[in-house]
Amino acid sequence: MSVPDTHVGQPRKAAMAAWIGSALEYYDFFIYGSAAALIFPEVFFDESDPATATLLSLATFGVAYAARPVGALFLGHFGDRVGRKKIMVFTLILMGISTFLIGCLPTRDQVGTLAPVLLVLCRVLQGISAAGEQASANSMTLEHAPPHRRGFFTSFTLSGTQGGQLLATLVFIPIAALPEEQLMSWGWRVPFWMSVAVAVVGYVIRRKLDETPAFEQQAATEGVVKLPLAVLLREHWADVLRVIGGALVASVSTIFTVWALSYATSDSVGMDKSSMLWVGALANLVALGAIPLWATLSDRIGRRPVFLVGAAGSAVTMFLYLWAISTGSYPLTLLLGIVAFGVVYSAANGVWPSFYGEMFSTRVRLSGMAIGTQIGFAVAGFAVTFAAQIAGPDGDDWSAVALFTAALCVPPVVAALSARETAKVPTEQLGERTAGQAAQPAKVAA
Repeated sequence: MSVPDTHVGQPRKAAMAAWIGSALEYYDFFIYGSAAALIFPEVFFDESDPATATLLSLATFGVAYAARPVGALFLGHFGDRVGRKKIMVFTLILMGISTFLIGCLPTRDQVGTLAPVLLVLCRVLQGISAAGEQASANSMTLEHAPPHRRGFFTSFTLSGTQGGQLLATLVFIPIAALPEEQLMSWGWRVPFWMSVAVAVVGYVIRRKLDETPAFEQQAATEGVVKLPLAVLLREHWADVLRVIGGALVASVSTIFTVWALSYATSDSVGMDKSSMLWVGALANLVALGAIPLWATLSDRIGRRPVFLVGAAGSAVTMFLYLWAISTGSYPLTLLLGIVAFGVVYSAANGVWPSFYGEMFSTRVRLSGMAIGTQIGFAVAGFAVTFAAQIAGPDGDDWSAVALFTAALCVPPVVAALSARETAKVPTEQLGERTAGQAAQPAKVAA
């Protein structure tokens, strides 16, 4: 099957829509992470036991990751059935509504245990939304991109998530600086209320985007697959396993963003909240430049070597970053935070959208990326909770958390070493060779 030439300007338009939409969507997602580390233990959980309250708060961060595989099954199915564009619009609206509702929730002092229950329900909706966001945006950009620049254009989705994380951090810096009474009463709610603007802007941008030529060609000729999941598991099961293993590298992001922030601002280290938020902000700023550079390099030398640098390198640099926090030295923490997250982790983060997407054919690409990544991301989400337990009763055993993070970088390395190199494969031929043989005909719907 041949794919028609992309219209002039469509690759850029798709990449920018993915960048802006992902930035807005993940702004919502990451303000929750900051609040879970700094605010929610006191607002939604029992203040008489700070350690348990922090553990429970970090567990709610992981709840969205547990919901992601379920959302991936649903949204992946419809994304391969009705198209990438409709899923991109739906996920953005759902994220905006659920995040706004978090800002409206009553506290534990007001309604008791109902407060954390409502918080978890909103977090589940966030997870379902995020499950389809990246897979649909990645599929959209990959299928619009010129064959020799797929890495570069698909990386805009991930640089968008870093932009959203940067925006979330910058919003929380002045909020965290508020007097304690104002912060805990109304201040923490403001970033969540701002998601109304997120949903409106995102909808305006994405509804004007064209569906991809590859999907339209698939629908017009062979037809869309009736049951994408069945075809995926029959013909691409090995690549789904590779994506699950590769997606565990996201544990680096959750440990950096949530657990390390909680550890650095705890009584055992005592760093200032606003100062530590600046570490994340500057690291994400560097990542905005590093991600497209790593992705461009992968277009030249291949996906596998660049991904391996990010996965293996993160195991080492995250150890150094957590050690720096334990010393209490802010300059050292800032430097190693930028190196670990802004530079090294960006190698894996910038290349995985093209690396994973190129493993699958057009007819099951969104399902394959959504299901594979979200199962791996579910583990990554709860890595924060496991880290809080591994860190001991005082929450200061950073070396155990560093070793745990390094162990989670091993499956991504194995996945990359066992994967095919696809950087030079024509777009229309992606996913043709699965499990060592050509794909078998599948039932389709006109």
